Amino acid sequence: MPELRPSALFVCVHNAGRSQMAAAFLTQLSQGRIEVRSAGSAPADAVNPAAVQAMAEVGIDMSAEVPKVLTAEAVRTSDTVITMGCGDTCPVFPGKTYLDWELDDPAGQGVEAVRQIRDEIERRVRGLLALLLSDHS
Repeated sequence: MPELRPSALFVCVHNAGRSQMAAAFLTQLSQGRIEVRSAGSAPADAVNPAAVQAMAEVGIDMSAEVPKVLTAEAVRTSDTVITMGCGDTCPVFPGKTYLDWELDDPAGQGVEAVRQIRDEIERRVRGLLALLLSDHS
């Protein structure tokens, strides 16, 4: 029987900055040990270029990512849901772990401000990675 990987879903309004950066960090740091998704309650047309640039500076390429719409199915199939300012639009299902990360929105900000948000996201993702792997060991 195949081992089930823990799964995490990062949700913000536009799925263009915070949730994309968090998903990219967790994907890289987990090295395939965690199934990672991201989505937005009102997805933007494209990922924030300042977020793409800030992540490229730490060796993570997000240039091919596109914002995705949040679906109830994405929430239902995730063990842990991390919201970032989407408020009441995030569907809630029993038995899931919900975390709410208050982070500045990188929309409309320059890369200098986005670097600080990126570094805070990386710090939180490293803590989340340890938690997810310890829960499934």
